[in-house]
Amino acid sequence: MIYGGHFDVPAKETKIKSLEEKTKEDNFWNDRKQAEETIKELNDEKNTVDSIKNLMTKVKDNLELIDLLEVESDDITKQELENDSNKIKEEAEELNLLLLLNGPYDKNDCILEIHPGAGGTESCDWALMLYRMYTRWCERKKYKIELLDYQDGEEAGLKSVAIRVKGTNAYGYLKNEKGVHRLVRLSPFDSNNRRHTSFASVEVTPEIEQDNTIEIDDKDLKIDVYRSTGAGGQGVNTTDSAVRITHLPTKIVVTCQNERSQIQNKEQALKVLKSKLLMKKLEEQEQELNNIKGDQMNINFGSQIRSYVLHPYSMVKDHRTNIETSNVSKVLDGDIDMFIEANLKNRV
Repeated sequence: MIYGGHFDVPAKETKIKSLEEKTKEDNFWNDRKQAEETIKELNDEKNTVDSIKNLMTKVKDNLELIDLLEVESDDITKQELENDSNKIKEEAEELNLLLLLNGPYDKNDCILEIHPGAGGTESCDWALMLYRMYTRWCERKKYKIELLDYQDGEEAGLKSVAIRVKGTNAYGYLKNEKGVHRLVRLSPFDSNNRRHTSFASVEVTPEIEQDNTIEIDDKDLKIDVYRSTGAGGQGVNTTDSAVRITHLPTKIVVTCQNERSQIQNKEQALKVLKSKLLMKKLEEQEQELNNIKGDQMNINFGSQIRSYVLHPYSMVKDHRTNIETSNVSKVLDGDIDMFIEANLKNRV
């Protein structure tokens, strides 16, 4: 089943040719970062076209086998055909998902942040569990993770964490995780072993390298520096190098402590802030359009998107698609593709 549009192979081949011509220009490597992004885009386009062509070849071969079976029945060939058909179906599903990753920033790296809700130690521990879940998912996808900020909880868990997820379509996949995640379990921190409900919010922002539509006035910024705490690399905790920037008009707060110097952390924080301001602008425009259309769908950050129940029964349920599973431990170990894919299809 095709969930959105179709793969226009000739158009992609034209784009590949254009990108290849660009790599041959004399000044191509003058801007190394831009050159690397162009090569990455070229390789992605080539991989997509190769996948489509390979799939089309397999379909053609299977159609020829079907014609042969109509002439002469063969149990071994029938079994091979059935096995190939299942593989083709799986590959077609993967290509269908690529069709849905067509937003302006879907291919970009992203910043993923987790913040515990009210509930003290319980929520801080839940935030840490989510952090582990997403890092395991990134490992499955072979995405690289860069820790930007990490604040330990007072007794357990974490107060906040921000990571950069690097890989093709990182934002396209993880944008579906934005919202409030709810946990129900018997509390390991309650001496009476009572059932507790905890909340944590996940925010996902695409990394946007160049955008001239967002201007930040220095007078709108409150910049604090402090000593880095929590997880970090060698030398992180030796100076007051961590930076917290508050954008006063919007109250957006960005922190960064992974770099060795205050200047580097400030540059990283400003970069993240600019991306957040752009996404806020786009969300406001979308909300205004929905209001004009009379669309009542709740798209607010605070909307609860998923529940993870460990007691009195085991279940993880996504409230947007009603996709659910009883294998909670597998989900918390990073197996969340079923929810991400269902939400991508649900957006069509």
